[in-house]
Amino acid sequence: MTCLPRYTRRTAVLALLVGVVATAGLFAGRALPASGVWEVLSGGGDPTARHIVLQLRLPRTLVGLVAGASLGLAGAVLQSALRNPLAGPEVTGVTPGAVLGAVTATGLGLAGWQSPAAVVTAACLGGFSGAGLLWLLTGRERGDPAQTAVNGVLVSAVLAGLTAMVLLVAPGELGSVVQWLVGSTEGRVWAHWRLLWPWATVWAVTACAMAAPLTLLRCGDEQAAAAGLNTGRALGAALGCAVALTAGAVAAVGGLGFVGLLVPHLAFALFGAELRAALPGAALLGAVVVGAADAGAQWLSRTAAVALDMDRLSIPVGALTTCGGAALLLIVARRRTASEE
Repeated sequence: MTCLPRYTRRTAVLALLVGVVATAGLFAGRALPASGVWEVLSGGGDPTARHIVLQLRLPRTLVGLVAGASLGLAGAVLQSALRNPLAGPEVTGVTPGAVLGAVTATGLGLAGWQSPAAVVTAACLGGFSGAGLLWLLTGRERGDPAQTAVNGVLVSAVLAGLTAMVLLVAPGELGSVVQWLVGSTEGRVWAHWRLLWPWATVWAVTACAMAAPLTLLRCGDEQAAAAGLNTGRALGAALGCAVALTAGAVAAVGGLGFVGLLVPHLAFALFGAELRAALPGAALLGAVVVGAADAGAQWLSRTAAVALDMDRLSIPVGALTTCGGAALLLIVARRRTASEE
């Protein structure tokens, strides 16, 4: 109990950072100067400026924040439930499966950006299929983090290959959904927000309510069962929450790389094993990471467009999260190797 005030302070700082990156997202972009954005936020501005800020930038920023929070929380749930620091939606088949489901449904004409509810359904089915494939492939070796990670990478590679095949079969119909592969907040409007936030809220509350069972699962199946926990049911519920959170995020912004894998490590570093604080912390950190990447992508797009003398250039936010996450993962791996030597 003596640590809770410290956790509360850290959570408050993260919440403040969410507000900072959200504000940065509103001011980023080249269609409207900062003075015009401030004028709109103050209640003024012409109709064009108000449309840019309130109908384009604001929903885009909110969708990015909630998607990042969903991925960060999903990763923390997966790593806790599977007792595997290498687990994450990107490398357990969940994100690639969700992307495959969304792309396939779009190719069959069953879903599309105009029908976000159908995209979420397709992404959920694909995410559960990817996770189930990994579960079957891993078999009795689920307790081995390294083997689970290897199998997860294999499953993710296969699913990504199937997605590429679908794109090749119908390039004319599916060219616009390539952003699902990389991850982008471009073109997100209030329709995406109205669908995403209730979905994310329900599953985030459910995931955070599972802090106690997840804590027992982290201790091992035998210890959890000795404490009276139905490990199979708890694990299934945890995986269901993780897949649902990931599917909602993928349906909204596509497959943002490394968010669900690395954000939980930062959360556990800040909050330790106290999942009552670490799970909300992972959600806030995910929102901060994606919000900052979104603002950075808009700023880079504006700078590159000016430097290259191009009318329109859009750098997807997923490119930044993937590059930044890969660099951070390399640094962590090298430090761990050096410490072991």
